[in-house]
Amino acid sequence: MSAQFLEQVMNAQRHRLADVGEAERERVRELALAARRNRQPRFAQALAARPTPIIAEFKRRSPSVGIIQGAADPIAVAKLYEAGGAAAMSVLTEPEHFHGSLADLDAVSSSVNLPLLRKDFMVDRHQVFEAAAHGAEAILIIIAGLTDAEALKLMDAAHAVKLDALVEVHTTEEMLRASAIGATLIGVNNRNLKTLTTDIETSLHLAPLAPAAATLVSESGLRTREDITRLQSAGYGAFLIGETLMRAGNPLATLRELQGLEAAQ
Repeated sequence: MSAQFLEQVMNAQRHRLADVGEAERERVRELALAARRNRQPRFAQALAARPTPIIAEFKRRSPSVGIIQGAADPIAVAKLYEAGGAAAMSVLTEPEHFHGSLADLDAVSSSVNLPLLRKDFMVDRHQVFEAAAHGAEAILIIIAGLTDAEALKLMDAAHAVKLDALVEVHTTEEMLRASAIGATLIGVNNRNLKTLTTDIETSLHLAPLAPAAATLVSESGLRTREDITRLQSAGYGAFLIGETLMRAGNPLATLRELQGLEAAQ
């Protein structure tokens, strides 16, 4: 996913969402408020409750590697993740490039009790309310594709419906921006948007720049237990892992191994 690709996708989202009428926006907002009534944010809380919290991701494909598991069943995968001890789950809902959908989010929400992150290219409050209405408990905010004002609007919308906001950064500049807007849950994406390569050194480099009170999540390119222990030593409190688990022959055992638990038999 290059910087140019990110800009194109974000602009396409803005164009599509500009056509959503006020009546539909209000309908979804009301659904979101009803879904979250008497609820409290529990995504970040669930991460804090585990010694090695893994956000296990469901995705069928990605722009950088193509098809991963094109026919994957979100319910079957979610149940494996829950059985393997995942602290939370990320569900791709972007259809064109990741082959995801809000229907996937619905399916997972109805089948497991894991707190769910809606992972998509968020540019509009309407998407936040969609996330809440379809069972998510957190949203992703990719600061590279947004102004600070846009990111703050998304954060405010998330707070209005009691969702956590995972603010994703790639660079020093973006980490400083995330800190300035008050992000308390910060994801460091190890994918270089210029070269498309992944390197956990990105997470190690950016950790000292994060707000002291923030929960840090390392994302992309995590493959081994050794990767995780290095990142924990640098201050990371959670780990978002997708491709490694989606390609695993036994994702339940792989998930347990990444947590430092005995592999499932």
